[in-house]
Amino acid sequence: MRYKQTYTIGLLCTICCTTIGMSQETPAFMINEGIMVVSADDLVSIEGTFENTTIGEVINDGTMVYFHDFINNGYYGLSRTKTTSMAIFLNNNADRLKQISGNELSTFYNIQFNSPTKGRAFDLKNNIDVWGTADFQDGIVKVDSVVNAKTNLSHGMFSFQQGAKAVNATDHAHVEGEVEKIGQEPFVYPIGDKGHYRPAKISAPKHVKDGFVSKYIYGDHAFFRAHDTKAKQIEILNDKEYWIVEKGTRTASDILLTLSWDERTTASSLLENTQAELHIVRWDETAKSWVDEGGAIDREAKEVSTIAAVNGYGYFTLALIGPGKEQDSEDVVIYNLVTPNSDGSSDYFIIDNIWNYPTNKVEIYNRWGVRVYSTTAYDPNGDGSSNVFNGYSNGRNTIGKNNKLPSGTYYYVVTYEYKDENGSRMIKKAANLHLENN
Repeated sequence: MRYKQTYTIGLLCTICCTTIGMSQETPAFMINEGIMVVSADDLVSIEGTFENTTIGEVINDGTMVYFHDFINNGYYGLSRTKTTSMAIFLNNNADRLKQISGNELSTFYNIQFNSPTKGRAFDLKNNIDVWGTADFQDGIVKVDSVVNAKTNLSHGMFSFQQGAKAVNATDHAHVEGEVEKIGQEPFVYPIGDKGHYRPAKISAPKHVKDGFVSKYIYGDHAFFRAHDTKAKQIEILNDKEYWIVEKGTRTASDILLTLSWDERTTASSLLENTQAELHIVRWDETAKSWVDEGGAIDREAKEVSTIAAVNGYGYFTLALIGPGKEQDSEDVVIYNLVTPNSDGSSDYFIIDNIWNYPTNKVEIYNRWGVRVYSTTAYDPNGDGSSNVFNGYSNGRNTIGKNNKLPSGTYYYVVTYEYKDENGSRMIKKAANLHLENN
């Protein structure tokens, strides 16, 4: 990249900047108490600690490089139409974390983190918004989530706005702590813990202002001791790691969730069993139990995705779901082959005993996550004579209503109400469904 001009400390401040000389070991402070403007083709390199005061204003449409600490208590942003803005945070001091702090929001288009310091390199105690690309070259960003008494917000928050993305995250470069995504596009959270990069992925929310926050935690044994109850169909729980996914209070839409397994962090007992299905499970605060959210496996990518939107938010991890382990006395048995050729065998989607649970819902999705079939009170007579899936799209809000669907692999989600002496609860089963519709 070529720049018109390179500025040193303090040369671009249009009202008042103060440079305070320190010892040779401690670089100078640069304090901004005026208006500081960096044009699109300009580069400003600040070798000492930079502080933007409560009366300071920084508009960065070019590139600013921060070699030492960054403190923002004023306005820090960019021109609305500019996509040239870049802030680069470097940390060449292996003995301390670089502080990115302040009580006011800092807005960036592109941002880069680059430090040879192993492990945590950047201590984020500032709320930052990214509208372009966050480039994790090297160094872990630790987010301080403790509430700031002056703002009543967390000291630190890393927020990706509509259109923003993260690139190059690895074990050596990611966010340790909470990351927020606002917008209506799929997103991969660049999160990890204890030197392990373990992203979570969400599908696109419906609205541009929808927000979801995620965090990854590894090796929290006390958490799993306090959350050890699980639904009967869950054979083995991944008790080595978990993810937190929460949605904003004003967010109406829901998302599909994708998590992954890693031989270094995931409980080995999950990966050794090839008979049971690997699903995503969620801690249900009402039931005080881990519940099945379903899952479709991509073994090449080592990922598990929910087939439908999750039923709730909070704590998530992976688990093995065993056959014949459901909570009801008369098992709901699902046959995953449909061949509607009128030969009397698998002519429709057969779900044995579903008629014993009339409060039920059946949904079918194609490989792109688009719902092609949805109904309630499935197969009420138990003989396939009415309200069953036979290879045609059906139901409200489904794609291509009443169209014959092509052969291929689909995904079903069967939800039904189960009642016993402890009350009622919803059980969900989800897996692949193969359709031969020639």
